[in-house]
Amino acid sequence: MQKRLANWGNYPVVASEESTFSREDQLQDLLHTQTPLIARGNGRCYGDASLGAHSISTLKYDKVLSFDIEKGLFECQAGVTLDQILDIIVPKGWFLPVTPGTKFITVGGAVASDVHGKNHHVDGAFSNQVVSMDVITSQGLITCSPDQEPDLYWATCGGMGLTGIITRVLFRLKKVETSYIKQKQIKARNLDEVIRLFEENKHYTYSVAWIDCLQKGDSFGRSILILGEHAAKAELSPQQAQAPLQLPSKKKLTIPFNLPSFVLNTFTVKAFNWLYYAKNTKREINNVVSYEPFFYPLDAFLHWNRGYGKAGFVQYQFVLPMDQKQGLVEILQRISSKGLGSFLAVLKVFGQQDNLISFPMEGYTLALDFPVRKGLFEFLDELDALVLQYGGRLYLSKDARMKQEVFWQSYPHVQRFAGIVKQYNRNNRFRSLQSDRLLLTAQPSELIMNNEELMIREAVVK
Repeated sequence: MQKRLANWGNYPVVASEESTFSREDQLQDLLHTQTPLIARGNGRCYGDASLGAHSISTLKYDKVLSFDIEKGLFECQAGVTLDQILDIIVPKGWFLPVTPGTKFITVGGAVASDVHGKNHHVDGAFSNQVVSMDVITSQGLITCSPDQEPDLYWATCGGMGLTGIITRVLFRLKKVETSYIKQKQIKARNLDEVIRLFEENKHYTYSVAWIDCLQKGDSFGRSILILGEHAAKAELSPQQAQAPLQLPSKKKLTIPFNLPSFVLNTFTVKAFNWLYYAKNTKREINNVVSYEPFFYPLDAFLHWNRGYGKAGFVQYQFVLPMDQKQGLVEILQRISSKGLGSFLAVLKVFGQQDNLISFPMEGYTLALDFPVRKGLFEFLDELDALVLQYGGRLYLSKDARMKQEVFWQSYPHVQRFAGIVKQYNRNNRFRSLQSDRLLLTAQPSELIMNNEELMIREAVVK
């Protein structure tokens, strides 16, 4: 079925032939055609990594295969979403070992993006928790793990679907006593203070900071640092203790339509940032909250991406090495001087990781949302140059516009990754707009797109 598809940023929008399957034999039939394709889960990556002329939706391949309640091992098909898993495991005293800022992603997407969370400095990325998985490559179905077919395993974790279709994943869970989080919020006057607070509180399992990226002077980079631990039963209020493993309410708000583009401007971003920072009337607030508002605050608003308007937005996420704080300062100064502040500027700390193609490295990662408008991409090219200058890189799962030379210069193992992809992805059987743009599955001469190829980017920047 031909559709107009976009991922969570609503940019780009492409015409794509979408197929679905609920059984492995149906998938095998689809793979027997000669059409290049890319797997697509719930469309919660931000850019064009799961978009192409032909996409295969995994959402109907969504069966839970096993759950070892004693050992905390969960096995499922790739189309199962994290919210479905939480509904099963939390009442039994288990939690996701690593989770991004939304629970509405598939397990296959979690592997392909090698998602990270607020606990990377303690527990690593999702790839650190996977025991084994099945991937249908151009050579057929292969079971892989860190010890079995390791090249395929590490090229699949963070490989954005280029090794094949992930069909089954077995991964470890985290044992918890309750479904609540013991949370601490600390207001930081500026960037220097929040970085110091990160260091002083690195023993916390979960940490993240919201940053006001439009402030200047002594308030430059003022922030709210949010820390958390899974709460023990003894730390709950009497009311919470009545049902310590209770699931959060399913009630949701929604943004029913795309907001006009004029709603987002420097004034409204400044106003939002002021209110967000001022809502914490004390320097430090300690409380016990359900896991939902701690891990997934934006999931309370269905279709919140519509708030950025019809043209969509891009999320710009980069990581810089720990000793390159000056790069973080320069990038935030550049954003502030341009007046291109983001409602959602999120700073986290990564621990050590040197995987084949995964995004995290030991250092600081900052994620910002920018509405698509005239001049934005040229500005982001300037930021790319700074990221490269300070030894950093961009997150492929959020990317919709990075130039291929930035990618090839910033990922140190990319040559080896490309060789493994070529081995398991013969004739570029699996390819996306992103993989073509980054010259992983296309030559420069192939990048001239036209309507017949159904791969025209239809979001026009005006």
